[in-house]
Amino acid sequence: MRVDAGLTTNLEAVPGEIARLEEMGYNGALTAETAHDPFLPLAVAAGQSQEIELMTSIAVAFSRSPMTLANLGHDLNAYSKGRFILGLGSQIKPHITKRFSMPWHDAPAKQMRELISAMRAIWATWYDGEPLKFRGDYYQHTLMTPMFTPTNTQYGAPKVFLAAVGPVMTQVAGEVADGMIVHAFTTEAYLRQVTLPALEKGFAKAGRRREDFQIAYPCFVVTGSDEKSFEEAKATVTKQIAFYGSTPAYKGVLDSIGAGELQGVLNAMSKEGKWVEMGELITDDILKAFAVVAEPKDVAAGILSRYGDIVDRTSAAYSTVPVAEQKKIIDALKAG
Repeated sequence: MRVDAGLTTNLEAVPGEIARLEEMGYNGALTAETAHDPFLPLAVAAGQSQEIELMTSIAVAFSRSPMTLANLGHDLNAYSKGRFILGLGSQIKPHITKRFSMPWHDAPAKQMRELISAMRAIWATWYDGEPLKFRGDYYQHTLMTPMFTPTNTQYGAPKVFLAAVGPVMTQVAGEVADGMIVHAFTTEAYLRQVTLPALEKGFAKAGRRREDFQIAYPCFVVTGSDEKSFEEAKATVTKQIAFYGSTPAYKGVLDSIGAGELQGVLNAMSKEGKWVEMGELITDDILKAFAVVAEPKDVAAGILSRYGDIVDRTSAAYSTVPVAEQKKIIDALKAG
């Protein structure tokens, strides 16, 4: 199993942080599009690292055009000598329309399939000399001249990973992406009962193989070097589970463990700003369904026993244990 870690978005701190992650033995460094651009830290990291993979997890797809993403993906993959993974997610309508001021189409899975296909058509023009003749329902790309065609093409296109929760977007990932980023708000039951069958439908539709696809899962972990740090980790994770659980689109995940009725309660409380109280509704049974809860020495075994036959790469927060213990977890996961 490959093991990834989050990368700081503080550009001044990136060189030191990426060096630390490589020294720790991480396989990948991840950035998320939250308060900062997800691509700039990876550009800095690409010039300050040698082997670690660099991935957006995620960049918001619908706030950008396929051409913009194709350029970003190409440049980072070329500069990192083939180490970049373009991780994309759709986000939800309010963010696309109200935060990014971009149009929202009511078939996001269909649009995502087309967006990734359009990127691949652009890359085929750059790398293989194919004429650019992409015409879809949402995107049209039909103009490419030598002035706008990159020449540093020896590393080809980056891998594309797609974040998904529901079965329709998951099937799209199986059809057109190189990997899937599983949402942290996922249970083992949901992975096996919903995610894997939907991926198989996508593979079958596109004539692809599971062996050529990666599943990345940033699973929740609750651990600590002492009782205080353990309780801090537990409080953090229960709040995160409650926050995600308040989202109507994620009710199916709660349904997978028989807790679907909790979604409406959490949603109502979120509208009242009761974030702390929401976390208190996450029982130990619900917590254990979403998170690996274990002493540091047992964390890797817990992740591998649940997900070792499903997941190709993982990431989790181990900051509540000393660096030496973190290194043992990383090494055990990579060996597993």
